[in-house]
Amino acid sequence: MTEAEQGRVTIRAIADEAGVSVPTVSRVINGRSDVAPETRKRVETLLTERGYQRRRSTRTPSRNARLVDLVFNELDSPWAVEIIRGVEDACHAQGVGTVVSAIHRRRAASEQWLDNLRTRASDGVILVVSTLSSPILEQLRHLRVPMVVLDPAGGPVMDAPAIGATNWAGGMAATDHLIELGHSRIGFIHGPKQVLASRARFDGYRAALDAAGLTYDPAMVYDGDFYHQSGFDAAKEVLALANPPTAIFASSDQMAFGAYEAIRQRGLLIPEHVSVVGFDDLPESRWTSPPLTTVRQPLSEMGALAARTVLELASGNDVESPRLELATEMVVRESTTRHQGR
Repeated sequence: MTEAEQGRVTIRAIADEAGVSVPTVSRVINGRSDVAPETRKRVETLLTERGYQRRRSTRTPSRNARLVDLVFNELDSPWAVEIIRGVEDACHAQGVGTVVSAIHRRRAASEQWLDNLRTRASDGVILVVSTLSSPILEQLRHLRVPMVVLDPAGGPVMDAPAIGATNWAGGMAATDHLIELGHSRIGFIHGPKQVLASRARFDGYRAALDAAGLTYDPAMVYDGDFYHQSGFDAAKEVLALANPPTAIFASSDQMAFGAYEAIRQRGLLIPEHVSVVGFDDLPESRWTSPPLTTVRQPLSEMGALAARTVLELASGNDVESPRLELATEMVVRESTTRHQGR
């Protein structure tokens, strides 16, 4: 291939060898979805074999954009607000702006966000989403924008660095706290099972029961989705058991708030009749009645670390570890007390 021998491999040379048009090669390079899979594979193979190097642009470590994209499934949670706070603080300290988007778990919204990203520069992307379709992930990969995943749903996403918290240790600490108070029948409200953090908190709950020699009872475990209504529904069901729990560990603060209402409607008191522990330590946790005992997840710090990490990548620097976890912390308030027996 003479152009490769002469110097820089061009898009025109790749297009001629692949038997396609220059715009088709450009669409592949830019991660567009409107390319046939066979054509995309042929062009990608040639780009790799011929050592194509993209021209320096605002998507390289030059950091000309001074913008970071922060992408959520939804923005209807105080959990998201805490992450935004951390990202914005870290970006502001480096003179970088933040673009916040919500894709609402819909492919059309994801595609629209990607189209917007293609038309402007971005120093990097922080993904705070539970799932992304394979075509969307493929397009992101082709855009070659530095990326960090915060609190990923499952395993590694596109080999991007991941920021999380010690969810297993937090789940164990919450359950240990209740066991130390004399509780042996401890209800658990699970978060979305496809989310890694949910499974880790549940595994911590199971590990604490096992370590204390307590029998795991599936009847004590109910599914939730991290939001208030599911916490209310789950607590209402578990409290209706013939032998209900004396304590409930909800794997998010919002589900714990829902459990509060179910306990109140049943004519019971917190913590005299039922102790409650949450997870997150959202700002309103200290203002509930009674103030909620919870596991502090350092959400703002996680957001700040994600921002600093993506900006390091944008500067061309490597990160020390593909997954970083910040420590959780048990915060004991007034919603838990020693079990007095019934």
